[in-house]
Amino acid sequence: MSNTRKQIFTPFLYALLVALGVFIGRNFIKAPGPGGSNSLMIYPQANNKLDGILTLIEDEYVDTIDRLGIEEKIIPEILKDLDPHSVYIPAEDLNKVNEELQGNFGGIGVQFSMQNDTVMVIQVIQGGPSEKVGLLPGDRIVAVDDSIIAGKNIATTDVMKKLRGEMGTDVKVGILRRPNKDLIDFNITRGSIPIHSVEVSYMVNATTGYIKVDKFAQNTYQEFLTALAKLKANNCQEVIIDFRGNSGGLLDAAIRLCNEFLPAKDLIVYTEGKAQKRHNVHANGAGTCQDTKVIVLIDEFSASASEIFAGAIQDNDRGMVIGRRSFGKGLVQQQIGLSDGSALRLTVARYHTPSGRFIQKPYENGTDDYYEDIYNRYEHGEFFNQDSIEFDDELKYTTKNGRTVYGGGGIMPDIFVPRDTSMMTDYFYKLRMNGIVYRYALQYTDNNRAELEKFNTAEDIEKYLERKAILSDFLRFAKDKGVEYNREEYRISKQLIEIELKAYIARNIIDNEGFYPILHQVDDIFQRAVEEAAKMRS
Repeated sequence: MSNTRKQIFTPFLYALLVALGVFIGRNFIKAPGPGGSNSLMIYPQANNKLDGILTLIEDEYVDTIDRLGIEEKIIPEILKDLDPHSVYIPAEDLNKVNEELQGNFGGIGVQFSMQNDTVMVIQVIQGGPSEKVGLLPGDRIVAVDDSIIAGKNIATTDVMKKLRGEMGTDVKVGILRRPNKDLIDFNITRGSIPIHSVEVSYMVNATTGYIKVDKFAQNTYQEFLTALAKLKANNCQEVIIDFRGNSGGLLDAAIRLCNEFLPAKDLIVYTEGKAQKRHNVHANGAGTCQDTKVIVLIDEFSASASEIFAGAIQDNDRGMVIGRRSFGKGLVQQQIGLSDGSALRLTVARYHTPSGRFIQKPYENGTDDYYEDIYNRYEHGEFFNQDSIEFDDELKYTTKNGRTVYGGGGIMPDIFVPRDTSMMTDYFYKLRMNGIVYRYALQYTDNNRAELEKFNTAEDIEKYLERKAILSDFLRFAKDKGVEYNREEYRISKQLIEIELKAYIARNIIDNEGFYPILHQVDDIFQRAVEEAAKMRS
C-alpha cells in the first residue's frame, strides 16, 4: 500500500522544527547577562507574570530601581479596575486612616483654631491631658517644645503633627493667657483622645429627642446608648436620628444601632458575595427602643452604614425617613493587613436591605464619574424637585406593609425635602468662602468670654446675643476683611447670617449643645421632622 501524503511529509516537518530551534538558540536566546540591544532573553519563570516582570526589571534594567516604590504605584492602579471602594492603604497612612474607626488617638486633648496666625484653644476635652494640667478655652499656644509657632504662618496640619504623638510621651507648650503678657509653660503627657461619633443629643421639646451620628466607629454604639439614656430620662417618646453627611463606617455598628429599634426576628440586612454565602442579620428582640417612635434624616452624603440603618427602618415600616436620596453605597469592605504594615480594603460582599434592595449606584464608568454623580444630581435638579428622579420598575420592591420602594442608587426618603436656597446670595457666599462668620464668632467669643461663660444653654446664649448689636459690628468686620456690604443681598440673607453667628458663638462656649439647637432654626429637614414627630404623638 503506497504511503499517504501525511506519512511522507511528517519527517520533513520534524526536521524543519529541529533546525529552526537550533537556529534560534544560536542567534537569539542568551543567558541573563550583558548583551546587545537586540538580544532576546528568556528569563527564569516567576510565581506570576507581575512578579516576574518586576524581578526582571530589578535585575536587568540599566539603572537601579526602587522596587517597593514601583509596587506602591502599581497596587492602586490594579484596584481602580475593581470598584470605587476597594483601596490600598500604605503603611505610613494606616494609623491615621484607622483612627476614626478605632475612636481614639494620642494627643493633648484640645480643639483649636488659627486666629491671627496664632493657635487658639477653642475647647478643652473633658478628662483629657490638657484639662488635667489646667489649659483653658481662649489660651494661645505660642510655643511647642521651646519652638515658637505663633506668627510663623504654620499650617493647621503641622500644628497637629507637633501636638500629636505616641501616648505616654511628653510635649511642652508655651501658653499666652489673657490678660497676662508672660508665657506659662505646661508639660503635657499625651494620652488617648476620644473621637466622638455622636456629635450631639438634646431634647427638642417636651417629648421629642434628637441625636446626630457623625460616623460608625467602634465607640458609636456605646455613645448612642448613652445619648438614648439621656433622652429617655427626659421623657423622650419620639427620637430624630440624623445621619446627614454620615459617610458610613463599621457595618457592625449600624447593625447594633438598628437592633435597638426593631422587634425580634425582623431582618436588618443581609450580605452576599462570591466567596461569602448569604448571611442574614436579624434583630434579637433585646432593643431598648422598640416602642419609641423614630424618624431618620438622610441626604446625598449619607452612605453605607447610614443607608443600612435607614433601609432597615424603612423596609420594616418601623419609622419614617425624611430628607433627600442618599449616596448609594451597597458594597462591604474587609480590611486585610499586609506583611509590611500596609492594608487593602477590599470589597468582599454586597449588602441588601430587608426588602431585597441592592442600593449601590452604578460605577462602571470609572471612579471620576462615580463621585461626580452628586454634582450631576444637583445639575439635574434632584436636590430641588423629587419628580426629577427616575425610578426603574425592574428595581421595585415592597416593604413589610406593602409600600413600594426602589433599589439601584441610594435610599429614597418617605418624605422628600428640597434644598432651600431662598436666603442664599452672592454676599452670603463671599462671607462663607472667606470664613467671615466663623472668624467673627471666634473674635467675639474671645473678647466676651467672661460674660458668655455665665450661660450653659443655647437658649440663654441666644437671648444674651439678642441684646447685643452684633450684626452692625459684624458688617464692619466683614468689610475690613474685604467683603463689601450689599444692602439688598444682606436683607435676603440677614436671618441666615444672624443664626450662624449665634450658633458659632454658642459652639465656642458650650460646644455642639449650643451650636445645633440654634442652627436648626433654619434647617428645613429638621423642622419637617419635628412636625412629623408631633403628628406621631396625636
